[in-house]
Formats: sequence, C-alpha cells, structure tokens
Amino acid sequence: MDTQEIEHIVLKASQGDAQAQLQLGILYENGVDVPQDDAEAAQWYRLAARQNVAQAQLHLGHLYRLGRGVERNDDEAFNWYFKAAEQGYAAAQFHIGQLCREGCGVPQDDTEAAKWYRLAADQGYANAQINLGHLYYRGQGVTQSYKEAMKWYRFAADQGHTTAQISLGNLYHKGQGVPQNHQEALKWYRLAADQGDCHGMTNLGVLYSQGIGVPQDYQQAIHWYRLAADQGHATAQVSLGVLYSQGAGDMEADPKEAMKWYRLAADQGHATALFHLGNLYADGIGVPKDDKTAVKWYRKAAEKGHASAQNSLGNRYRKGQGVAQDYKEAAKWYRLASDQGDVYAQNNLGMMYRLGEGLPQDNVHACLWFLLAAARGNKNAIKARDDLAREMNQEQIAKAQEMARHWKQASTGRK
Repeated sequence: MDTQEIEHIVLKASQGDAQAQLQLGILYENGVDVPQDDAEAAQWYRLAARQNVAQAQLHLGHLYRLGRGVERNDDEAFNWYFKAAEQGYAAAQFHIGQLCREGCGVPQDDTEAAKWYRLAADQGYANAQINLGHLYYRGQGVTQSYKEAMKWYRFAADQGHTTAQISLGNLYHKGQGVPQNHQEALKWYRLAADQGDCHGMTNLGVLYSQGIGVPQDYQQAIHWYRLAADQGHATAQVSLGVLYSQGAGDMEADPKEAMKWYRLAADQGHATALFHLGNLYADGIGVPKDDKTAVKWYRKAAEKGHASAQNSLGNRYRKGQGVAQDYKEAAKWYRLASDQGDVYAQNNLGMMYRLGEGLPQDNVHACLWFLLAAARGNKNAIKARDDLAREMNQEQIAKAQEMARHWKQASTGRK
C-alpha cells in the first residue's frame, strides 16, 4: 500500500468512515505500511466501535484484554466483546465464553461460558466448538457427555483444527463415547501430525512404540518423536530419551543420547525428565555414579509433584544416600507420593510406621498403607500386610480397613 493510499484511508477515517477507521486500526496494530502503534490502533478502533462496527469492538476488546495501547482492563474487554457478541459476531461470543470460563471481568461461570461457546459454535467457529467439546468431556457447566464432546470435536476437526483432531483421536483411543478404535485414533493423530502438530506427532510415536493399532515399529516411533522433539516438545523428548535409554527393539542402548534428550526436556521443567536424570546419576548409567547429583534431580522432580521422584527422594533420605539420613524427611516424601497412589511409597510408608522410623510406631497406620499397596498387587506389601496381621487384633484390622476405604473414596474425589 503506497503513501497515497494510506493518506486516502486516513482522510476517510477522519471524516467518520467507520470501515476506514477499522482498517486504519488494523494497519497500526499490525504495523503494516505504518509504524506499529497499539495506542493509535486503539484510537481508531474506538471510533469505529462507537459506530457499532462489531469487528472494531472485538479488536478493542482484545487490546483491553492484553493491555496493549490501553491500560489492561477485563471489565472494558468484556463490555466491548459483549457489544459485538450481541450483534451475533462469533469471535466475540467465543471470547465472552473465555472470560466467563476464566472469571475475568465477570464471575467465573462454566454454564454461562457454555452458552456463549454454543452461540459461536453454532456459527461454525472452530475454537468455540473445541472448548464446548472440552466442557462436555469434563462435565463443566453442562451434563457430562463423551458423545456430545465427540460431536463438537468432529465439527472442528473437519475444519482441520489440530487440537480437535487430537481430542477426537483421544476419544477413539480410550473408547470414550464410541467403541475403542485405535485405527481411527491413528487417522486423526496423523491428520494433526501432517499439519506439524507436535501433540499429534507424539501420540503417533506412542502408538508405534507400543504397537497399538499398528505393528510395533520403534523406528517409526523414533521418527515421530524426533519430529516433535526437534520442535521442543518436552514429552516427545522424554519419550525419545526412554527409547535410547532402554535400547528398544534392535537398537542398542545409548545412555548419552538418552541424557541429551532428558536434559532438553528437563530444561523446560518436565518432571519426568528430571526424574530420569536422577535415575541415570543414581545408577551411574552414561555418567559417573553420583548420589548427590541424583538427589538434586529427584528433588527438582519431587517438588513438581512427581510421585516416583518423591518416593526415590524418600529412599535417599531413609538410607542416607547423597543426603544426611533423615527419617522424618523420608516419611514426608513417602507420604506425598503415597497420597498420589504410588504403591512403592505406600509400602515404604507402611514400613516406617511399622518400625517407628521418623513417625510414631503405629500398626494400624502401617496396616492402612500395606492394605492400599497390596490391593494394587505390590508383593512386598502383601507379605508385610499378612505378617503384620498376625500381630494385630480384629478391632485394629477393621479400623485399618475402614481407613483404607475412606482413603480410596477421598482419592476418587481428588481425581
């Protein structure tokens, strides 16, 4: 656009032409043929918005939402989105839904969010269709329904939206709202992957790695994982690390290559990568054995809530490996992992109650944790439970069983 054309648009906008005002706002917001200037964009959007141009109202809402060119103000964002939404503008209806979902500028209300998402979704707005699908999937603001979730995901997926394609693939993969069909899951993952979506690539890697819906093929798994990993996808990086660490299929184990991918994911704060790094240093695989460094990585993962890392850190404190022996600290980490259902931690915590290590000696609490771990098939816990039961009376055993039932009910609620 040359100078003369810009001057013509400015003239029309200055004379009150709403479409010219909108166009000038877009040029300034994006820095196209004029210096990028959000404040100037806001000025022109406002003029057009006051003339009830829905697209200008939407753009002005965005600027208030992001605090660009104007002071950030969710109330103002909502007001401008609402003006556009009332005119049936789908993008504005979607953003009203977002504000309701997040409780920004209005009270948090999933039911209200669903209402606005539906208005936009009915006009074919893909992002609204996806978010409405998410609400049905989780039963938030609407009655939970995998079939309804699938319907809305499919509408968006048919428009080529990768998030919807992956969500649809997940439903087929898990058999939620539809008979389980791994080939159909593979189809939707591939459609997303072919558009460069890292999640689609990673999911394909999982299917090929585990031979789900396709013959097991580690080379194909590595191919898809690497495509995603090279784009910085942390889960794919961890998955690559696992394959190189184990030497999957005909491939020899390569601890150094595994370490490389774990570190890349760990640099992004991926808890499982941090945990695997701890394992490499604990076992001296690909690096010199170093208990202190193992503890460092376990702690980083444990502080992010990784249950296996919490259990491993508990083991280190209990045995005094890489840290000073501290039974109370061991019990703390075992408890955190146990509350997440880690059977190894539950057995360990039961043993600490049994022996009175870092905790008051308590056979009932010991039995509680042995029962929980034994119910999940942990052989050590089964033996410990049976040995302890011979030292307990029926009242104590019944109390431990009742505590275990309450724990399971609370655990189901947490999920």
